Order: sequence, then C-alpha cells, then structure tokens
Amino acid sequence: MPIKTAVQPKKHLGQHFLKDLNIAQQIAQTLSLSGYKHILEIGPGMGVLTQFLLEKDIETFVIEIDKESVAYLQAHFTKLKDHILSEDFLAFDLVSYFAKEPFAIIGNFPYNISSQIVFKLLEIRAFVPEFAGMFQKEVAERICERPGSKSYGILSVLTQAFYEAEYLFTVPEHVFNPPPKVKSGVIRLRRKQDYTLPCDEKTFFTVVKTAFGQRRKTLRNSLKSFLIGKEHLKTESLFDKRPEMLSVSDFITLTQWFS
Repeated sequence: MPIKTAVQPKKHLGQHFLKDLNIAQQIAQTLSLSGYKHILEIGPGMGVLTQFLLEKDIETFVIEIDKESVAYLQAHFTKLKDHILSEDFLAFDLVSYFAKEPFAIIGNFPYNISSQIVFKLLEIRAFVPEFAGMFQKEVAERICERPGSKSYGILSVLTQAFYEAEYLFTVPEHVFNPPPKVKSGVIRLRRKQDYTLPCDEKTFFTVVKTAFGQRRKTLRNSLKSFLIGKEHLKTESLFDKRPEMLSVSDFITLTQWFS
C-alpha cells in the first residue's frame, strides 16, 4: 500500500489543518513542561504541531480519531512509534492509560467539539496541570473572559474555578487548509495550586449552569428553585445581579449558601 503524501481534511470531523510552521512552533512553546512527564496532542492531523513537540525532552503522545491521519503519522513520524492512540478523545480513558500520572494536553482543536473538550478536561483536571491550544476565537475568548462581558458564561466560570486562563494570540483564517470562516485563538490554562473548591463541587456546577441557562434574568429568578426553604437569602444583594456579573468567588458563595 503506497504511503500517503497528504490527508484530505474531513468536514464531519471539523478538520482545518494548520499550514503555518511558525504558528505551530509558537503553540508548541506555550507549555512550561514542568510537573509532568507526558504531553498528549489532540487531533494531530498531519503532524504540523507534533514535529515541534517531538523536539522537546518530554514523552509525546497523540490521539487521533481519523484513521487516514493515523496511517499518515505512522508512516511519517517514526519517533512516535507506539505513542499514537487511534481513539476518540472524548470517550477514551486517559487517566487509566497514563496510570494516573499527570500529563499536559495540547492541540489545534476541532471546532465542532471544542466545548466538549474543555468539559472533558474539567472532569480529569486532577491529572492535567497544563493545557494549551487553539480554538475558534469566540470560544477561546469565552474561556478566558472576565465578569461583566456578554461572552462571560458557563465555560468561563467553570474553567477559571480550577485554572488560570490566558488568551495568548489570534490566528488568521488563511493559514489553514481549508480556511475556516472565522479567526482562531490560542489559549493557555495552568491549574491553580489549590484547585479544590470550598464548597460542594457538584452543586457548584449545577448552580453555574442553571444561572446561565436564563442569563437575562436576575439570579433571584433563575435560581428560585434553590431558594425554596431559604427565604432568608432572598434579601442578599447577589440575587439582584445577572450571572455574567458574578465572579467565580461569588458563585462559590452562592453554592455555600445553598448547601
């Protein structure tokens, strides 16, 4: 079977292959490489970012759902050897695969599952001290946004509860094949030294999602189901606000009240 010289991007997988080597190198340089021994790249495609990760003195793994890309990587990146996971990132048990050792995540993430990737990260946050990569610009900004903005929402609060989020730089459309219709943004997340919350975490997630589910309403209305039996809380000034005005600390306070 002849070795493929290129992989055709697939729309149903949200593939937009980065062509610019300088940008790929910049993304590879965003990780500090401290506190872990492994890097996992999501959706490497033809390895434009992978090649720069392999230059580092750290063990690099890739996870790729596209069989054609897997075959390409196996043929062109002998350094990866048995470090190619032909799996679905969202479904694969990475914690067991890495034997509960910490690892970093990096990638040029498919737009169609970008939010799901972040939620999966939050599920396994105890094992991922660092995360970096490229999203659709709107999603990247939302993750890093601060209170008071219309972009500030569920992704912002839940991510920033456990990670320090930093928007690094914007990437134009023309450096991809095929070019997406929107710009992209590169971010970096570094887990907080203390990433446990002083409240019930399950309730915290529920409060945040419920509040932003009706973001045009004040919290007194959107969270009224939580206030049943707790009428004494209704006079608290926090309930006069809409969810985008609250910091992570404010949501923790709400959760403590409800608990």
